[in-house]
Amino acid sequence: MPRLAAIFALLMALAAPASAADARIIVQQSPLAGFQYYEGKGLWEMMRVGDSLQLTREPQNPHDANAVRVLWRNEMLGYIPRRENSDVARQMDRGAPVKARIVQLKEARNPWQRIEFEVYVEASPVPR
Repeated sequence: MPRLAAIFALLMALAAPASAADARIIVQQSPLAGFQYYEGKGLWEMMRVGDSLQLTREPQNPHDANAVRVLWRNEMLGYIPRRENSDVARQMDRGAPVKARIVQLKEARNPWQRIEFEVYVEASPVPR
């Protein structure tokens, strides 16, 4: 699998058609890590597929210097999984405009299967 850093660089260089003002380029899709430890259970009934998520870097996290916190309406839901966060963290540190949204909500016993989200960048047309 190519490194996400190279993909980010390529995505930033690509131009979307002028009519695709709301086009998204999906960078990765992940399960939410830590759902069982944060506010997700109490917020579950209010969340919807398509809802925006906020990504916040936590470089001082004592367990993972690449930690990226995932929030819904400013409420902590969990993290991007450690095995998938290094490129997103690096790009956030460089100021890349990464965003996230919920793509699947699933009533599952395994908390890692409850919320699936995607990280993306919005494609914007390049002036011609």
